[in-house]
Amino acid sequence: MRTSTIAELVRRTAGRVPDRTAVVFDDREWTYQELDQAVTSIAIQLQKEGVEKGDRVAAYGKNSDHYLLVYLASARLGAIHVPVNFQLKGRELDYILSDSDPTLIVSDRDLANEITKTDSNSGRRVLLFEEEIHEWSMNASEWKDNLFDVEDTDVAQLLYTSGTTSAPKGAIMTHRALVHHYVSCIQGLDIKETDRALHSMPLYHSAQMHVFLLPALMVGGWNKVLQAPVPDVVLKTVEEDEITSFFAAPTAWVSLANHPEFTAHDLTSLKKAYYGASIMPGPILERLQSHLPELGFYNVFGQSEMGPACTVLRPEEHEDRPGSAGRPLLFVEAKVVDTDGEDVGVGELGEIVYRSPHLCLGYWNKPEATEEAFKGGWFHSGDLVKMDEDGYIEVIDRVKDVINTGGVMVASREIEDCIYTLPQVAEVAVVGVPDEKWIEAVTAFVVPKEPITDEEIIQHVKNNLASFKVPKQVELVDELPRNASGKILKRQLREAVTR
Repeated sequence: MRTSTIAELVRRTAGRVPDRTAVVFDDREWTYQELDQAVTSIAIQLQKEGVEKGDRVAAYGKNSDHYLLVYLASARLGAIHVPVNFQLKGRELDYILSDSDPTLIVSDRDLANEITKTDSNSGRRVLLFEEEIHEWSMNASEWKDNLFDVEDTDVAQLLYTSGTTSAPKGAIMTHRALVHHYVSCIQGLDIKETDRALHSMPLYHSAQMHVFLLPALMVGGWNKVLQAPVPDVVLKTVEEDEITSFFAAPTAWVSLANHPEFTAHDLTSLKKAYYGASIMPGPILERLQSHLPELGFYNVFGQSEMGPACTVLRPEEHEDRPGSAGRPLLFVEAKVVDTDGEDVGVGELGEIVYRSPHLCLGYWNKPEATEEAFKGGWFHSGDLVKMDEDGYIEVIDRVKDVINTGGVMVASREIEDCIYTLPQVAEVAVVGVPDEKWIEAVTAFVVPKEPITDEEIIQHVKNNLASFKVPKQVELVDELPRNASGKILKRQLREAVTR
């Protein structure tokens, strides 16, 4: 009896539609049969390089077809793929490489020197996407049943969390977990073999790879990969390639909607628009919908440990619930609990917890963190939400982002929403910083789009919220630190104040 591993998904699609285009990147185009054969070829070569089942293979590079091939080849071999944020350098890069302890690293040529600069990992073996992987991909190798021994219970990937509130942790994802996740996404996000999908967000991030690209390959869709979500390139590509499906973080959608050439391009082919990591700003959503009335929006919410998709707000649900993150996907069970793990009532604030076959096994090398996250038999997300009588959730804040000011618990999201109503404000993030008097002092970081003073911001909050929610300090900044998915790195903001 065969199991459903990640690489088998591509092999099966190649069996159904061998000559259909699977992936396009730059001037390279892969049919499903060519893609499958390249995956086998690279897996064989990795094995010859000393990579064995269970070994880690770190991938440190920007988007490309080769990046995808290394992920699939690692899965076919039974190695554990470790995607590494290409923006990481120095101590942060050193941490993930040391923690995952890869047998080898595959890197972009222009990033390889960052590995040699790290304190602990300068001696690790490095292969290049543009050289070894490219060469191996050109050699077609046919699949043989006895070539590799991989089960769907084997670990496929260490998916490091974004580290928005603490140091990243490697979520241990099995083949079975990710395949269940792909099925949830196909069903909940209406991913079809007739889609012409554009993928421009980083492939090292779980959303682009696991919510969109792999499910699209599973059903046999047409996929174009861009190195980055550059607005000019995205708009041109949507028009020229008649793209029907596109995912981007709200920040990227903002850039597209505000681009001077936005209305000059014919984007009418686009039917499905996906976003996540944060709520889409209302004015941006209205601008997009006004220009493209046939475009349906999907708000996808989740976290790395779940693959990462947990809930979705579908297009037909946006009008009635614009601030909602939707309902759980097919294989996701969710409930809302208090600090003691007891269920809260409908509409009451609590932490959302999950049970799901696409949940990770735990955290790599972190048994204590694993035990804490899985207490009571449910995975504790760290997200504060409210759930209505129909199962729709409204995300209020991260548990760790709730501020204890003078013994009173305050949701940073509420203060952010208040400040965001000021027309002079482009972006805002509110955190609590240690304070001898207040325990934590409410501190707001504001990116202005028009001149404004900290006093004006404070007075605005005073006029609209309770006094204990008023920021003790306002910092006017040029930008907020974000990860590649668009999430604000509040940990860095706290550190900036406390240093």
